[in-house]
Amino acid sequence: MAQAEQAIKFIVDGTPVEAHGLAPSTTLLNYLREQGCTGVKEGCAEGDCGACTVVIGELDGARIDWRAVNACLCLVPTVDGKEVLTAQGLAAADGQLHPVQQALVDNHASQCGFCTPGFVMSLLAHYLELGDAAPSREGVLDALSGNLCRCTGYRPIIDAGLAMTRYPAPSRWSPADAADPARIERLRALQRSQDCRLPGYTAPRSLDAFAAEYEAHPDALILAGGTDIGLWVTKEMRTLPPLLYIGNVVELKAIAYTEEGLRIGAAVRLEAAFAAIVAACPQLAELARRFASRPIRNAGTLCGNIANGSPIGDAMPALIALGARVRLRKGGATREIPLEDLYLGYRQKDLAPGEFVESVFVPALAPDTHLAVYKIAKRRDQDISAVCGGFAVTVCGGQVSAARIAFGGMAATPARARHAEQALLGQAWSMAAVDAAARALSRDYAPLSDMRASQTYRVAVAANLLRRFWFERNGTSAERLDALQPVSLLVGDA
Repeated sequence: MAQAEQAIKFIVDGTPVEAHGLAPSTTLLNYLREQGCTGVKEGCAEGDCGACTVVIGELDGARIDWRAVNACLCLVPTVDGKEVLTAQGLAAADGQLHPVQQALVDNHASQCGFCTPGFVMSLLAHYLELGDAAPSREGVLDALSGNLCRCTGYRPIIDAGLAMTRYPAPSRWSPADAADPARIERLRALQRSQDCRLPGYTAPRSLDAFAAEYEAHPDALILAGGTDIGLWVTKEMRTLPPLLYIGNVVELKAIAYTEEGLRIGAAVRLEAAFAAIVAACPQLAELARRFASRPIRNAGTLCGNIANGSPIGDAMPALIALGARVRLRKGGATREIPLEDLYLGYRQKDLAPGEFVESVFVPALAPDTHLAVYKIAKRRDQDISAVCGGFAVTVCGGQVSAARIAFGGMAATPARARHAEQALLGQAWSMAAVDAAARALSRDYAPLSDMRASQTYRVAVAANLLRRFWFERNGTSAERLDALQPVSLLVGDA
């Protein structure tokens, strides 16, 4: 294949670029810095601090979808055909600062300045998505959930986010750019008509092509948002096997809505997947808000979180409680299994060589079903769970007719609490039944002690989350609170 055909083509700050001969594991952060774009900073190199935040624009029909991502986890081949914005490219042709930048200056919000470019880009992504709407404090906080300021001083940064839309619209990088014909046409000109094939990297465009490629090369590594694989590169210095990118498969980027529920394709990003799930089940709004950060949710996929098989993946307890099922595909054959049956052991899944998660189906919530999910962690934002519990209990005529309870962080895999469920079935929906179910949890799980929580803490918290679930749906009285078991919050236990 000719060298020109091997180039990765994208746009950086309005300038088309071609990257030749790069290793597929090259991160966007390293590439940009090597090209002189040193305003993109390296802090943690694991997607936690936000110093490397950039904004990526991707064609979505007749519009450009802008989203903030962590450049340290984004592999360069995945931006083929897209546009990358950095803080260095925001100044307009007349040399004036962008409204986001000017708002930060006017509110004295730069602190030491190292992480300021990342804050600029997170706020820019929020600015672009607001359109004509005014920012809210909650929206600004969510946009900044993936940015850490080492000097503290968040108040002026938040003030800048609230003030950024009060400035005159810029000549470029404004919400209107999403529908700008010239910008859209430039991106269209970069789109490939065939699969992207580079040494060590393949990006099929159709589901059939992807399935055939993976069946033929089952040792390839499926890449979605790179929020996990990126750490293998930046922290573990692994040499990666050939990568098979799922992000260009059109059929897998769709969400199908039916009366029975939602079917979410394997390439649907977490932010879009959670938006659809929360629209159907508002009870999961807090989990969606606290799941990682906005840049991580903008990159990672829900099915990637499922296929990862982590025992502390926050999506699984909620999805298992809802009765989610996964569709698996190998070549032209598919099968569908309950989500909880996908996990056989720690990082072990019921997947044959060449078989992958094609989609997840999330059933509609049954009538008379109480639903809740609780995440327990040391920080509210940007933290891994010590315990995450999902609860779905159907009550008819005062009795429990169905119960699905699942926990993460309590076993080697996300798993149902079947003994606790049995303790509830057929019983009156009462504190006595909940207490019996809470005691039964000790037969469902034998958690480990680690840096996030001790075994004693996890067992006590899991039982109390079940009690909390009942209290929140039946009213809380002072005497009922006495039923809660005390939980030590000493650092050694938490």
